[in-house]
Amino acid sequence: MADIVVRRIDINDKIYQQVYDLREAILRKPIGLSLKDENLSADAFNTIFIAEHQGMVVGCVMLYPIADEEKIKLRQMAVYDEWQGKGIGKQLVDAAEHYAKEMGYSAIILHARTVAEGFYKNLGYYTTSSEFTEVGIPHVVMEKDIF
Repeated sequence: MADIVVRRIDINDKIYQQVYDLREAILRKPIGLSLKDENLSADAFNTIFIAEHQGMVVGCVMLYPIADEEKIKLRQMAVYDEWQGKGIGKQLVDAAEHYAKEMGYSAIILHARTVAEGFYKNLGYYTTSSEFTEVGIPHVVMEKDIF
């Protein structure tokens, strides 16, 4: 989509509030939770990518450093429902992977909701765990080598 811009921001960017609102609407509200009840201090350590359409955030994803210095965690992937199926999620993951590779990471890990496992498999991720529950929803750990 030519009218979608994917770019990196941080929590001090004025558009970050839109990222918060997107995460709340897509990742928390449907399961009866709220970001207001969570400690978001880790967001300061995330590398945040947004998909933007005419100044509006329509998708986001974050990368978070973990103890394994060769891997980084992809998290908080969200695209508004009306924008899903248009390749935006793939663009966000591509941008995150490119950045992670530039930063010297050899792999990306993530906790995928089981309903999204196929999406990540199509992008080259493989499942490395059995199913587990996180925020009340079935998830699996997935990984992709990016070196």
